[in-house]
Amino acid sequence: MSERPWPAGAATGIGSMPGTDPVEAAAVVFGELPGFPYVPELPARGVGADLVGRTAALLVDLAVEVVPSGYRVAGRPGHDHRRGRDLLQWDLDAVQAARENTGAPAVLKTQIAGPWTLGAGIELARGHRVLTDRGALRDFTASLLDGLAQHVAELTARTGAPVVVQLDEPSLPAVLAGKLPTPSGYGNVPAVPEPEVRELLATTIERIGALTGQPVIVHCCAPRPPIALFRAADAGAIAFDVSMLAGASAELLDEIGEAWDSGISFFLGLVPATDPVTAPSLKDLASPALKLVDRLGFNRSILAERAVPTPACGLAGATNEWMRRALALSRDLGKGFVEPPENW
Repeated sequence: MSERPWPAGAATGIGSMPGTDPVEAAAVVFGELPGFPYVPELPARGVGADLVGRTAALLVDLAVEVVPSGYRVAGRPGHDHRRGRDLLQWDLDAVQAARENTGAPAVLKTQIAGPWTLGAGIELARGHRVLTDRGALRDFTASLLDGLAQHVAELTARTGAPVVVQLDEPSLPAVLAGKLPTPSGYGNVPAVPEPEVRELLATTIERIGALTGQPVIVHCCAPRPPIALFRAADAGAIAFDVSMLAGASAELLDEIGEAWDSGISFFLGLVPATDPVTAPSLKDLASPALKLVDRLGFNRSILAERAVPTPACGLAGATNEWMRRALALSRDLGKGFVEPPENW
């Protein structure tokens, strides 16, 4: 498995972008992030374009439909499921067109919901979340991995680039804490023990790594990302919003330091995901990363070796102007990690 398939100084994005035009979105991503582009997600298109619906479109021999409470398992593929598949195919067409205009990148990233977020975001026929039925959750994870194999193969064929997979797990902290509401809203789903969460996540990461030959990124922009759990599950890289470290406990900082020291890469969310009130300077944006490295006692060269700058989270809520600027600033931060300006 490649230790770091992306070039030194590369930057990337988390996934989501504003607007509804996949051709324009892919052109922007490939233009602003030539070293490490990604497959854009456009949730403003509605059903099937959000994280869960988009991931569900990859399922093999399983289908979903939309009900008032969200996504639910369907007996057979219907309009909602076909819409998700169509949107994904249009995205792949757009990525291929962007690649033809800019050339094959060194590596390409695609994003899917992790098994716990997927299991939290889809209901079984009787109304409970998939993750409440461990057998069903295993079936969904296996189905997703089968579909992901086809997705990665198609991306590789269309772009000629190796593919890195990012697992998005925004629901995982709520799963661990027992704070995920039941579909009825009258209670919470019981907390899932950490060893059980880790086991399924580790199995998923292992399967994806074997499929792609590349490290697997796990992303969580919750206030307290479970860094130690991701490390124990053998994530090759961990993505999080650095602003969430304000007032971080010594325990969390120790987890970050231990993960970094073990060879894990960090995708550091440094650029605001929505339009800021005042335009930040590059030094302002780099400062939290520099302070983190200094506080943990690492040489700042670790930022060039095992860090990738990104926006703080997805850019779906940004204006088109800030979206472009955020990606450009992320790219400039990557260059700065390799050749730091004198004022850093």
